[in-house]
Amino acid sequence: MKSEKPEVARGSGNVFHDLGRENADAEQFKAILAAEIITTLDRELLTVRAAHSRTGIAAADFSRIRNADLGRFTVDRLMSILNRLGSRAEVKIRVRRAGMIAGRWKRLSPNRALSA
Repeated sequence: MKSEKPEVARGSGNVFHDLGRENADAEQFKAILAAEIITTLDRELLTVRAAHSRTGIAAADFSRIRNADLGRFTVDRLMSILNRLGSRAEVKIRVRRAGMIAGRWKRLSPNRALSA
């Protein structure tokens, strides 16, 4: 059996960009907020029902967040949930040209790059 080395590719720092998702920045931001909510729940040993009692947010919403089912959540809603749990988010925004990711051109398809 021949042993082949797996090909390693350097990522952009945003897995959603690497997967070609249309709203990659928003999806990554939502994932970061959801991870912070989950960290808070775990740190304070809160069940989804206890989190509901504390915040008034539906227990089902906390279950969705725990399961990374974030499609129905906006960034604003996730920040509100985090605030109700007693945390504050600080957001810093850096604007770059749309086609550039970490100094490289983002690919639209395997055959063509974005043009400036």
